[in-house]
This record gives sequence, C-alpha cells and structure tokens, in this order.
Amino acid sequence: MLKLLPFFAAFLLLIPSAQAQATRDRPLAKTAPLKLQARITRVERGLSTPVVVKGSPDQKMTLTERMAFYQVPAVSIALINNGRVEWARAYGVADVASRRSATVKTLFQAGSISKAVSAIGALRLVEQSKLSLDEDANRQLASWKIPENDFTRNRAVSLRMLLNHGAGTTVHGFDGYALGQRLPTLLQVLDGASPANSGPVRVVHLPGSAWSYSGGGYSIIQLMMIEASGQPFDRYMKAAVLDRLGMTQSTFVVPLPRTWRDRAATAYDGNGKAVAGQWHNYPESAAAGLWSTPSDLARVVIAVQQAEGGTSDKILSQRTASSMLTRGLGEYGLGFFVENLGDRTSFSHEGGTEGYRSQLYGYTRAGQGVVVMTNSNNGAALINEILCSIAAEYAWPEFKVVEKVSIPADLTINSHLVGEYRLLDKTAYIITEGDHLYFQSELFGHNRMELFPESKTEFFMTAQDMSIRVEHEADGRVAGFTLVRGANTYTAKRIG
Repeated sequence: MLKLLPFFAAFLLLIPSAQAQATRDRPLAKTAPLKLQARITRVERGLSTPVVVKGSPDQKMTLTERMAFYQVPAVSIALINNGRVEWARAYGVADVASRRSATVKTLFQAGSISKAVSAIGALRLVEQSKLSLDEDANRQLASWKIPENDFTRNRAVSLRMLLNHGAGTTVHGFDGYALGQRLPTLLQVLDGASPANSGPVRVVHLPGSAWSYSGGGYSIIQLMMIEASGQPFDRYMKAAVLDRLGMTQSTFVVPLPRTWRDRAATAYDGNGKAVAGQWHNYPESAAAGLWSTPSDLARVVIAVQQAEGGTSDKILSQRTASSMLTRGLGEYGLGFFVENLGDRTSFSHEGGTEGYRSQLYGYTRAGQGVVVMTNSNNGAALINEILCSIAAEYAWPEFKVVEKVSIPADLTINSHLVGEYRLLDKTAYIITEGDHLYFQSELFGHNRMELFPESKTEFFMTAQDMSIRVEHEADGRVAGFTLVRGANTYTAKRIG
C-alpha cells in the first residue's frame, strides 16, 4: 500500500469535500448521472504511467494515490466529449497551509498555454487586416524593432514565423518575478534590460529555416498586438478573445488583481514547498501570463473545434483555424502543437510556470478534449498518467500505455553514467542506488525517474515517455546523452 508523505496526508482528507464542491460548481452534461459518475470513477481509478516494463504486474493507480506520490496539492480537470464539457472536477487543496479546497473555479497559471490563446488574438487582428502574417514584422512595429543582423538581412522575420517558433529568435522561456520584485516593461524584456531577468530577444538563426521554441518570439508578438490594436495587451485579449468565449474566470492582467487572489491556487515547488509570495508574476503575458481554469480553457478547445469544422466563426474563420492547425516547421502550427491522425487532428499545448503545470488537448472532428491544471512543479508527470486513464475510458487514439522490454542492469555501465549534466541550460543528474539508475531534472519536476536499460547505451523511463541515448568521447568516456521526448531530441553535456 502506498505510504503517504506526512505533509500531504492531512490535505488528502479534504479531497471528498473538494469533489463535492466541484460537483456543485460544474456544468452538467445531459448524460445519465449514474453512467457519467461511473465514467469519472473509472478515470479517477485508472491512472497508469505512459510506459510500463513488459512483464511487470498490470497495476492501475488512483488519482488520490498519485497526487500524494508526486506531492501535487490540487488538480482540476475539464473533460470535453461530444463537443461540450461533459464533466469538470477539482481535487485536493488550493492552499495547503489554510486547507482551502480546490474547486472548478480555482485559478491556475496557464503557462505556455497562454501562447495558444494569444495566437488566437493575433490571428483575429490578421483577419481584421490590422496585422499581416507574412510581411516583415519590423514594418508592423513602431516603438521597437527586431535588431538587424546577417540573418535578418537575408530573410525578414514574419508574424507567421513567430507564431510557429520558426523565426530563429532567442529566449526559450521565462522565470517570472517573485513577490516584491520590480516588473520590467515589455521593451525591457525584449532588450534584456534591467530589471528583466531574461536575455535579449534576438535572431540567431536564419528566419524560417528551423523550428526552435521561443517565448521571446511571443513577446515580439505581444508588442505587435498592442500596437495593432491600440490597447494594452490584457484589455485587447479580454475584449477580443476572453469575453467572446465567455471566459469569465480568466485574465491576462499582471499582477493578478486583488479581487481575484482568493480564488488562486498557491504554487508549490517539486519538494512540496510553497513558492515565496504564493506565485511568480509574468509580464511576458502572451508567452506565459494567463490565469484561467480548465472549464474556461475548454471553451478555447471547443471554439477551435467549431471554427475548424465550419460550424461557428465566433472566434476565427474556418480558413484561419485550418491554417492554425496545419504544421509549419517542427510539430507546431500557429500557436498549437498539431498531429494529423488521419480521421482527426490533435491540437495541444503544455503550460509550465514556477509551481504550476497544465495541459490542453483537443481533437478536431471528434469533439473530444481535456484541460488539466495543477499547482506543482511535479504536475506534468501526474497529468500524463491522467491522460492515459482518460484515453482508455474515452477510446482516444493517443496516450495508449506502451510496454517496453528492459534488460538486466550492468553496474559498471551505471557507475560510468553517474554525474551532472547540462540540459537546456538546467542541471540534470544521473544517480545510482543499488542496481537501479535514476534521471532527475527540474525541467520535469523534482522527482527522480528510474532509467531502465534497453541496451548498453539506451535507457527508457516510465514516469514520462522519454528515453536517453548515451554519447561517448573517442576514448570511451561518457560525453553526455541525447534525451528523446516524442519527436524532439535534446542534447545534454556532462559537467566536469
């Protein structure tokens, strides 16, 4: 039986009351209550890691157990089926110290899901001929220009490239600003000038030549939208997107207005400690500044589904929605990760800020989707397990549990791999304990993940569908590894 961590044992007692509150708050679909509750219960009790070791016992886990395991205080879910929110539930506590229960109206930071919502706002300006997708972005900017260099002289940056992460711009993501820290202006963010804590946004690859995720690129989009609309970003997005979709529990205002703060979930790091000041502020609004709820973000999923299907142009035309959900460079369209599955297209975005992890997922032509939000740096792994359970219950074509074969551990190989590595400008560790090998990086929460050997140089994880391939120097020493996550690969170099 799972041993609960003392810190979380108390708040887990609150989960039934949180569920009861969620039941009172949630919009009910016209499904027989007993049948619907049975589906929800199967989801709650059917969690599995995305990958399992072949031959291991088939063991489903409960949401309550996995929240305790990952030290995630609150989870909120909105499930979309048949083109509507079929059910919404919240679990756990929004704040551990006060034991405030999470409800479906509890606010979470959406992180990079902000990019998808912001992209809709930018495309509305394109439809109104206030912005151009393919003209030189600098011709559409007045107060700041993308600094010219050899790359931009050969090919100009366009809004389409920026929306697709194909403009060659820098600054992968943002760390946010703690309570009491002075917030930079958008121009200070773009130039990396004090008090901004991120580097300047610059073009370092030929625009349109390669996909490279860039929160900095979305800060350029933010400025383009401000100037094209003639309004502050949060005010434009409220009128153009949030209000039109009925997203009354969402805002891009930074900092979060005082009247909203009592509804916000406190952020927690990977060790279960509350973030100082409860959360960070993100003035890089288009990239990471949205506060929302799963039920509100489900409205985005449904609106995109309807626009792509030609049944509603309330938010975008069918032509624009189709462009948004068509891959450019990488696996990305214009604001969403997209995957053509034949009979449908999936569109999605993850979100992560300090102390929050979220996931938005939708399918065209199927009327299905989900939004899951958590208030912990460890939330991503838990979300993956929730998606596996939902996919099994609702017959989704993705998130099927994969079985992989593991070979016996080689203790000599394990000892050579142990050490510190640099992965996406963060420190990652490979640790050994007995004959077990573990991977740990704050990029994927603070919990270590076991590495199972497939060969002498290849290892897989089960907590997330990731693997590593070990790279060696000419003399045989371990130089680093390549981490494979989906279709993306990331190189890690050994430190020292």
